[in-house]
Amino acid sequence: MLGLAAAAFGQTADASDMPVIAVASDLSFAIAELQEHFTQKTGHGLRITLGATGNFARQIRAGAPYQMFMAADETFVKDLAADGLTRDAGTLYAEGRVSLIAPSGSVLKPDGTLNDLRSALEGGRVTRFAIANPEHAPYGQRAKEALQHAGLWEAIQPHLILGENVAQAAQFAMSGNADGGLIAHSLALAPELKARGQSDLIAADWHNPLLQRMVLLPSAGPEAEAFYAYVQSSEAKEILATYGFSLPQGD
Repeated sequence: MLGLAAAAFGQTADASDMPVIAVASDLSFAIAELQEHFTQKTGHGLRITLGATGNFARQIRAGAPYQMFMAADETFVKDLAADGLTRDAGTLYAEGRVSLIAPSGSVLKPDGTLNDLRSALEGGRVTRFAIANPEHAPYGQRAKEALQHAGLWEAIQPHLILGENVAQAAQFAMSGNADGGLIAHSLALAPELKARGQSDLIAADWHNPLLQRMVLLPSAGPEAEAFYAYVQSSEAKEILATYGFSLPQGD
């Protein structure tokens, strides 16, 4: 799934009749499970499009026909809401974290303090290191902040491979053509990646929070409204927790 920009899950009707949901790619694995349970309960299908939050925000401003937006950084939702492009200000559904991941056999150790990455850079052991593009991907921006906090941003830039979104960065990091990367903790926990390498959490105070907000868009119909409500249910929160998301308080 990680290499996909878009996916449709649980199609129980003509796909053209399903609401299109724009979903941040750190949810690549969690969203499939959420949608599966939702469809089992309601019989409603959804068209899920995965990508970078910043790109989705630009598409929404350009009139893209999404009915719901699940962002990795609430700033984008709040900006859209301030410009009258959403139904309301939406609601928080999760807080994300960043992990250092390294494939099996890598020269890098999965060390959340980045001390081994520092030693590898100083010793010339690092060739390629993956993050999402900081220009439009929240996890890329937080990866940059963590590297800046560690004093490694300047040294690592010649070695960076930028993914269009964090799922693509994860694919690059685990492809065997890179030594590792900084990706979403939710992806690092997915069985598909856990079987191919190891990871370690970056301290939460090394970067700005990843408060993840979702919102209904003006064209949202009853199916999108039902999914929006489902994501706030205790069942959905338990699913998100299994992928390492904490559950923020308040709206």
